[in-house]
Amino acid sequence: MDSSIISKSGLAVLFVVLLTSTMGLSQDTSTRADNRQQYQRARLAEGVRDGEVTRREATALRSEQRHIRRSERRVESDGTVTRREKRRLDRKQDRASRHIRRAKNNKVDNN
Repeated sequence: MDSSIISKSGLAVLFVVLLTSTMGLSQDTSTRADNRQQYQRARLAEGVRDGEVTRREATALRSEQRHIRRSERRVESDGTVTRREKRRLDRKQDRASRHIRRAKNNKVDNN
């Protein structure tokens, strides 16, 4: 009888640990994505301010950032972020980062 009580309580503890660890993963992913979005917005603003990014480029890049934010909200709406969803968001942010770098370093200038 004692072993069944221990095993039931052990299962309950395991369940709570697993539940909280997946919740932490979701929050960690969200925080990391938010930080990355903020850094990309700052890079874009710097490019506009320095004249490295044209108005047309900035409009397209801002639109891409909005798309990523919408995707992130949609992914987080159910409370869990799967590995596949996380990879997809990471790829979108990687692509946006490349686009910002190219816009800042191309030959088109506002100066």
